[in-house]
Amino acid sequence: MEPIRLNKFLAERLGVSRREADDLIASGKILVNGKKAELGEKVAKNDKVCYNKKIVPFETDFSYLAFNKPVGYVCSRKAQGQAATLYELLPAKYRHLKTVGRLDKDSSGLILLTNDGDFAFQMTHPKFHKQKIYEVELDKTLQPLHQQMISDYGVTLDDGLSKFTVIKGLSDASFSRDISGFANPETYIPDATEKVAQRATFPGSPVYDVEGEQVHLEKRHSDSPAIYTVILSEGRNRQIRRTFAALGYRVVKLHRISFGKYQLGNLAPGQFEEFKI
Repeated sequence: MEPIRLNKFLAERLGVSRREADDLIASGKILVNGKKAELGEKVAKNDKVCYNKKIVPFETDFSYLAFNKPVGYVCSRKAQGQAATLYELLPAKYRHLKTVGRLDKDSSGLILLTNDGDFAFQMTHPKFHKQKIYEVELDKTLQPLHQQMISDYGVTLDDGLSKFTVIKGLSDASFSRDISGFANPETYIPDATEKVAQRATFPGSPVYDVEGEQVHLEKRHSDSPAIYTVILSEGRNRQIRRTFAALGYRVVKLHRISFGKYQLGNLAPGQFEEFKI
């Protein structure tokens, strides 16, 4: 293998972000061939990298998990008060994995877990603009003016402007490519380990670009007039709840159905599935 930057190597092996890896290097906790590592340094397969006096292997196996987090569980490794941790629902062999971003205790839906720090970094750093799609139920119907305000102008919060797309009603999200050359357009999944469905373009369905693919939202029936689909590319703490609260609404239910190109699919609450990238 070609030499790679030390922070990238540490991120992938330790399950941390590259910024956290740089902090470890700067603090002097990383040794390369017995010497304190330097920022920007590169390492190769024959180099000996140590962290906390333990060798960090050059080759490692990465795991990627899609998990449907139920309401009432936190994403941290330690329980918070009476709230249990989602790790209690996972087999022991997966408990070393770290969550890619978080969902709060009262939220449910898709959580990704991995020991690949580089993957986690690319999924969560703001510069990559990974879109997340949520089903949100409010305590009352959202006024059209407020819907337009959030989607077009944003709402000012303590930590800055919050802006995301709000669509009336529930939606099924599916990724698509133009396969209009087929006589009978159909839905198909080329790799069962991936949560990506390729499908034809259906006229009239809202279309959004995600990672060079098109995501189509097809509306599903709902008996509640206060249910919405939210499309968000940021990841600030409780951002959706705080944005609606600033306009006088309370989020009754928040359920994530997709994160980047990964979808919740048919996973039941508490179920998980390994995937490949």
